[in-house]
Amino acid sequence: MNESRLPDYLEHIHQAATNACAYVEGMNKADFLADTRTQQAVVMNLIIIGEAASKLLQDHSDFTARHEDIPWRSMKGMRNRIAHGYFEINLDVVWDTVQTALPALLKNLRSLDA
Repeated sequence: MNESRLPDYLEHIHQAATNACAYVEGMNKADFLADTRTQQAVVMNLIIIGEAASKLLQDHSDFTARHEDIPWRSMKGMRNRIAHGYFEINLDVVWDTVQTALPALLKNLRSLDA
């Protein structure tokens, strides 16, 4: 497989996680739950993250295996749950993800040896 896509997928994940975190900056959970536009922006970025994680798992399994500390399958799974159950998105989970999981993901991405 073409190794040159690996940095692209990692950049997609990094940029989408950065965007999602920026969209909720300064908001509390109540603000987020009342703001459909921000919810949709965050959800779209979670889909992007999951899609890129899916490509990494599929095309760069050696890389994902070397970096088991990053929850590649969970990222892919969240994307699938959002994409296939859009009207049943649990916004509490989305909020928790953008508050906790994405900052941790960004920290882990900085230490990768792509």
